[in-house]
Amino acid sequence: MNPFWKTKQLHELTKMEWESLCDGCAKCCVHKLEVEETGEILYTCVACRLLDVNTCRCTNYALRHELVPDCAVLTADHPEYFEWMPKTCAYRLMHEGKPLPDWHPLITGNPGSVHDHGASAKKKLIPEFLADEEHLEKYVVE
Repeated sequence: MNPFWKTKQLHELTKMEWESLCDGCAKCCVHKLEVEETGEILYTCVACRLLDVNTCRCTNYALRHELVPDCAVLTADHPEYFEWMPKTCAYRLMHEGKPLPDWHPLITGNPGSVHDHGASAKKKLIPEFLADEEHLEKYVVE
């Protein structure tokens, strides 16, 4: 039997399946800038104030949208948000009809495989309170 991410569309996923797609990379939890002229999304090394930069986990996942109003709410009904996600994001990949990377925890069975592979932001970010939020362009990374 094929796994759900190969047989279902995003709008068909159960809540548990939806949540399990997240690989825990935390790249969605960094401040991003959009280049107005091109629409290009630039990532910074500045983490959301709720992100634990050592574990790549939200410190208040249940209330994140109330505590951080511009936290992106990913749903199948709003695919425009997927372009703000990293190219390795499982939600974005499924939306684009692409396979999950070999290191994804759903494939490896190991929740730490995203970190082991180096595909996460673990220990690569600075907390929001240490950044000059007025000049986020200083923190843009590749």
